[in-house]
This record gives sequence, structure tokens and C-alpha cells, in this order.
Amino acid sequence: MKDKTRCKWCNLKNPKYIEYHDNEWCKPNFDEKYLYEMLILESFQAGLSWECVLNKRENFRKAFDNFDINKVCLYDDKKIEELLNNKEIIRNRLKINASINNSKIFKMIVNEYGLFYNYLKSFTDDKIIYEIDKTTNELSDKISSDLQKRGMKFVGSTIIYSYLQAIGIIYSHDKECFLFK
Repeated sequence: MKDKTRCKWCNLKNPKYIEYHDNEWCKPNFDEKYLYEMLILESFQAGLSWECVLNKRENFRKAFDNFDINKVCLYDDKKIEELLNNKEIIRNRLKINASINNSKIFKMIVNEYGLFYNYLKSFTDDKIIYEIDKTTNELSDKISSDLQKRGMKFVGSTIIYSYLQAIGIIYSHDKECFLFK
């Protein structure tokens, strides 16, 4: 696995990171459960590295009921305290509260558009964007602004740009990377 040239950000000492880079990042995946999970995980990245979040991903899945949106929307103070005491995840009260709030808004968007992906397509015209060495663009600005107007937190343009890369709407493999297109 290490004999291939990968994007410069990929830590070659971390098998989870290599696996994520090679098999998930920038690959279109518009499954609704995946879109939801990645939006929640990306919001926990704010101020941290994606590698930190990725290393805790399985623990997040356990702690957040395998990202069952219906369960997460019903989290109460007792569950929030449980999450705050879980040393296996990122224990930030603002991010935990935001994840519950964002889940409710995600569901409202799904009710409005039928699918969260339909919401995203309203901004993208169902096109993949190929660009490298950016952390925001006009698309991430627009989606971020709209999500914030709807009441979501921890969805700034940089987080949304990372999210769009994660789900494959923005394709950003480095020119030197074996996955570059």
C-alpha cells in the first residue's frame, strides 16, 4: 500500500488514513446514511484534524447509535452527559449539541427535498468539481450559508468544502497522487 504516491496530506504511517484516502475520499457516495454520518463527523473536525476524527470514527458510530438519525434527534440531557463522558470520542459540548441540532435540520431538509442529495444537487446541478489546493470555493460558501440560515452549527465554508470532498462532489487528489484524474 505504501509504494503508491498519495496526496501530501495522507499520513502513510496511519493505515486508517491510507484506507480512507484510497477507497473513500473524493469517491462519489450519495447514500443518505453516509451523507448524514459524514456531515456529523465533519462538524466534529472544526479546529481539529480529519485524522483525529477518522481515528475515532468507529467510536463515534458506537456512541451515536450507528448514526441512526431518528435516535440522535431524540438525544436528551442524559445522553449528552453520556457523550461528554465518553473518552473515545471528541467531547465538546458545543459540537455534541450541534450534532443533535444539525440532525433535526438534516431531517427537515430531507422532508423538503425528498433526499439530502437532492438538496445538494440544487447547488451542484449534479456535477463533480475537479480542483486541488483549495479549502473553500463558491459552492462551499453557498451551501454553508444556506445551512447556517437553516440553523446548523459548525458548518462553515471550510467544513462544507471538506464534506463535499469526502462525499465526492469535489474531487481533489493531488497531481502526483495515483488517484489524480
